[in-house]
Amino acid sequence: MSDDTQKDYVKWFRHSSPYINAHRGKTFVVMLPGEALGHANFSHIIQDLALLASLGVRLVLVHGARPQIDARLNAGQLATQFHQSLRITDDKSLSAVLQAIGEARITMEAALSTGLPNSPMHGSRIEVVSGNFVSAMPHGVIDGVDLQHTGKVRRVNTQQLVRSLDAGAIALLSPLGYSATGEVFNLTYADVATHVASALQADKLLAFCDADGVYDQDGTLIRQFTLTQCQQHIEHKGSQLSDLVGLALQSAYLSCQQGVRRAQLVNFTQDGALLGELFTRDGQGTMVYSGHYEQLRPATIDDVGGILELIAPLEDKGILVRRSRERLETEINQFNVMEKDGTIIACASLHPYSEIAELACVATHPDYRKGGRAQALLEQLEQGAGKQGIRRLFVLTTQTAHWFLEQGFVPGQIDDLPIEKQSLYNLQRGSKIFFKDI
Repeated sequence: MSDDTQKDYVKWFRHSSPYINAHRGKTFVVMLPGEALGHANFSHIIQDLALLASLGVRLVLVHGARPQIDARLNAGQLATQFHQSLRITDDKSLSAVLQAIGEARITMEAALSTGLPNSPMHGSRIEVVSGNFVSAMPHGVIDGVDLQHTGKVRRVNTQQLVRSLDAGAIALLSPLGYSATGEVFNLTYADVATHVASALQADKLLAFCDADGVYDQDGTLIRQFTLTQCQQHIEHKGSQLSDLVGLALQSAYLSCQQGVRRAQLVNFTQDGALLGELFTRDGQGTMVYSGHYEQLRPATIDDVGGILELIAPLEDKGILVRRSRERLETEINQFNVMEKDGTIIACASLHPYSEIAELACVATHPDYRKGGRAQALLEQLEQGAGKQGIRRLFVLTTQTAHWFLEQGFVPGQIDDLPIEKQSLYNLQRGSKIFFKDI
């Protein structure tokens, strides 16, 4: 390993450590389509999932089996029909469906059991638990078409799932469900994953698909959707998405609508996409986040009054430099805010100086502190700064030095500031100066 490569590795590992700590003990539901099981990158996905488990992430894996079912039915020369994208599972095809799903489940279990020396899985010792976690009921007759043994999720046995996760096991769920009368139903893996994530109130749904995520009309990857934005995209542009991306986005939307905080689309064809999404600041895919109560967004002129009301108590205490309404109106396009139920509960601004920028006016309402909102604002501003070619931030503060140190800032001197900022530095105020490379 060259010195430069080693330095890059060490830098990445250090930057990933906050995410390692943040993810430990969290519950992730992973939605893996049957197409991924036969892809050349499948072994890498399994290795990355094993790594997550070793870092203390509680994992529920839900796998699909559509291509495996198609292959079984074709081999048995059994015709298959679909209605509203749901496979009609009749008596003749049920046996082939069960065999194909069983084969897919065994493939997953075998991959998670790999532990050869000199392999990434060596010493992982992962316990995998499968079972009747899902109760189902028939879809019944839709538009006059009887879907027969095709069903939908009725209930998730959360207590059994939680016991397995508490014991340190990975829960592996197949797209099958069982009724109280002993019947078995063919389910969609997306339906299972969505219901499980909601029932567990999982911290994340990770939906694998065959692209990095969703792209806009210019071919630029859309990094994040609010629930409203996601719903609008599905309604107006859902038909333009591939089957797997569309299914992943729909599942992400439904999960967040039902209480999951975040859902992320991950490319199963790209090596390391899962780790890049979870352990880097910008991620690699499209994220959907629940915005029922709070929304993080750029400020508009209509927010001036709310920001003034938020920062006034901090200005009175001398924590923030006083800003007039006229100045704030002029600088409003440099602010980002967090809004809850029409009220501004946090704000921050970014003021560029060529390749360096000042982070300023970081404020959170007293009722909403210690909830990570200021950190979320900082992350959004850092992303915006990076897009502008800014590689370094600085901040002047009198009373929140420790918080900025926790966010990766380091102490600096007046001489390190941009020339135009040095001339404005208030010696009587005595603000401490901090810098951060981004």
